[in-house]
Amino acid sequence: MQSGIMKINENTLLEGHRVLLVPYNADHVPRYHEWMKSPELQQLTASEPLTLEQEYDMQRSWREDDDKCTFIILDKQRWLDTGVEEEELCMVGDVNIFLTDPTDTTLAELEIMIAEPSYRGKGIGKEVTRMMMCYGVTKLGVKKFQVKIGLDNEVSIAMFKKLNFQEVSVCKVFKEVTLEMTVDESVRTRLLDDVADMKERDYRQTCSNRQQLVS
Repeated sequence: MQSGIMKINENTLLEGHRVLLVPYNADHVPRYHEWMKSPELQQLTASEPLTLEQEYDMQRSWREDDDKCTFIILDKQRWLDTGVEEEELCMVGDVNIFLTDPTDTTLAELEIMIAEPSYRGKGIGKEVTRMMMCYGVTKLGVKKFQVKIGLDNEVSIAMFKKLNFQEVSVCKVFKEVTLEMTVDESVRTRLLDDVADMKERDYRQTCSNRQQLVS
């Protein structure tokens, strides 16, 4: 994975059945900042609270760094109903791919956060994870995915196991479990089948002409 390829999504919109994945931009930061004031989300994401200014710095880092690929998750129907000028109101969470090993750019750590409680337990996390994995495999050249989840986050652990991730280690010190999936040809085929209806669009063009999205 050559330098700069992680910025490949800076104008990419991925359309799924119930969600849209869009680049994390400055307009999303205030809502994201409000999310991360939650002690629950801080614990689930192993994050420290940041000031709004620090959150803007983090957003720029995620957009500009070569080792990160981040999308904001939007409620597709609400986005269609309200319009792009209120995109912040449609935010559900975020999903990230990180390159954690400079010597192996085919290994990626995957993170997903459904920040809005009313959207949890509805299969959205599974849809988003499949979309992001497909994007990672086809656009970024990822061949192995890794997730690190807090031991008390039983819902996320169960979801990734249902997606055929295998538990590889448990760290008692950090109270987290690591699961992995190697992308062989059968996994690649299954991923492509699972998200066969996913559409990739030009983000800026779609925002100016959202009628092209089928509700």
